[in-house]
Amino acid sequence: MAVPVPLRAAYDAAHGGRWTSLRGGGREWLWHGPEPGRHEVRPDDAFVDTGGLEECLPTVRGRPDHGEVWCRPWRVAGPDTLVVERPTFTLTRRITDREGVVVADYRVAADPGHRFVWAAHALLDLSPAARLDAPAGTPTRLHPEAATLLPPDAWPAGSPWLTGSWPAPAGLRLDTLGPDDGTALGAVLLDCPRVQVTDGADRLTLELECADQPRSTALWRNLNGWPAAAPYRSIGVEPMLGAAFDLTDAGPADAAVVPPAGEVAWRLTVSAHRLH
Repeated sequence: MAVPVPLRAAYDAAHGGRWTSLRGGGREWLWHGPEPGRHEVRPDDAFVDTGGLEECLPTVRGRPDHGEVWCRPWRVAGPDTLVVERPTFTLTRRITDREGVVVADYRVAADPGHRFVWAAHALLDLSPAARLDAPAGTPTRLHPEAATLLPPDAWPAGSPWLTGSWPAPAGLRLDTLGPDDGTALGAVLLDCPRVQVTDGADRLTLELECADQPRSTALWRNLNGWPAAAPYRSIGVEPMLGAAFDLTDAGPADAAVVPPAGEVAWRLTVSAHRLH
């Protein structure tokens, strides 16, 4: 039997709206890494990976790396509500606690036709026994760093990804999240708005709701394989609007698009349970 575990989220408005904690039942779900200097970051600086949950918009990879909003202060616009404004869009986020379930409501306002990718770049503190559960057969895009783990000539020449079926696209088993093996790879589970992470007796569920936009879940499985100079372990499970890490790689169906009304609204729900 699984019983609900109330969650509470904390965030840092002054430093990109970053989620600094997601805690419940005596467990902190968000990983915090070794990289110093996060509080000294200025716009256009290189990304500093300190963990937590970063808001990536309008891209994840590419330029600017991890998007435009993680490195800027957000302003308070009401109870639990933050806003960050850029020349081409305005992002509003409100995080509430509904009987122990964390609900984050987002809204992007921009000119009709504006294209973007958004990801809740959540780095989770997980044991080597943890697994990621998603519907079997979900189309899954491997990204180029996975090419070295495949047979020679398996990667399509010039392609930004290779698509296979979850949980083992191209034969790479991705649902197991450890132990560390010196690899690091990224993948995107297409049309997959709900996933669960199970670690021992604890289970975390992430669900994304958004009408008329592509919904995915990105995975960054770094098992002490990145960066090359000083690798560490970090596991990203990232609800996403869009289907590509880099907006410049996104085809017509791979990015969110602002409709004639001038805004896109979506909701991320995060809940936890403990097995007895």
